[in-house]
Amino acid sequence: MPTKIRLQRRGKKANPFYHIVIADGRAPRDGKFIEKIGTYNPVSKPAEIIIDFNKALDWLQKGAQPTDTVRSILTFKGVIYKAHLLKGVKKGAFTEEQAEIKFRTWLSEKEEKVEKAQKDQEQTDRNQKKDKLDAETKVKEARSEKLAEKKAKEAAEKAAKKAAEAGETVEETTKETKPESTEVKKEEPKTEEVKKEEPKAEEVKKEEPKAEEVKKEEPKAEEVKKEEPKAEEVKKEEPKAEEKKEEPKAEEVKKEEPKAEEKKEEPKAEEVKKDNPKAEDKKEEIKEEKKEETKAEDKKED
Repeated sequence: MPTKIRLQRRGKKANPFYHIVIADGRAPRDGKFIEKIGTYNPVSKPAEIIIDFNKALDWLQKGAQPTDTVRSILTFKGVIYKAHLLKGVKKGAFTEEQAEIKFRTWLSEKEEKVEKAQKDQEQTDRNQKKDKLDAETKVKEARSEKLAEKKAKEAAEKAAKKAAEAGETVEETTKETKPESTEVKKEEPKTEEVKKEEPKAEEVKKEEPKAEEVKKEEPKAEEVKKEEPKAEEVKKEEPKAEEKKEEPKAEEVKKEEPKAEEKKEEPKAEEVKKDNPKAEDKKEEIKEEKKEETKAEDKKED
């Protein structure tokens, strides 16, 4: 099998890096190789290609067969086009100088295209970044607007709640004040009732004289009580005869005290005379009896 110009994988996982080598077609991909003529890094943008132009051209003229990926790399670098021109020189279609001029014109045009493509790629990258930034700014503005609306709504709700609470407090205060005023109005008639009740106090005053009349009648009961001592005096006379002579003196002192009471009671008796003439007769009888008793006691002492 002829030799091949192919790639050998190097690098890490998800970060490939390739060597461009000349190897036997029967050898494995990453096995033995004859010669290394360049490197290829597809990760970088644009892709990085480093190749020995003269060695690649020589191996193509010798009959080495490139793989598809390596063929695209060689066409990009102009190795395939140069080999084509050299075949025309061998056939006598044109000279080497003409072939060199054609290759340089093609190479300059290719470089211009590559530069333009790179510039376009850079411009597109910039535009994409700018678009991303614009989109992000729009999203941020939309979020900020939504947040501002939410805050405004919350502030309005809070203000409404505060206003409602203030209104409720005012209503409660008004409700509390109204019953108080009504109670005051209801209490005012009570004062009128008190004024109406005052005449009753006058009536009570008018009725007081009756109590005085009752007091005037009370002396009758006192007179009845005074009549009771007669029985007691009769009982006392019996032991007096047996007692010593000194004891009657104490009895005389006691008897003198009722006399003072009789003097105090005489004005009352006068009042009673107006009402009861019978009571006056009884008092006279009592006085006569007392005089007789005193005379009897005086005789005993003698």
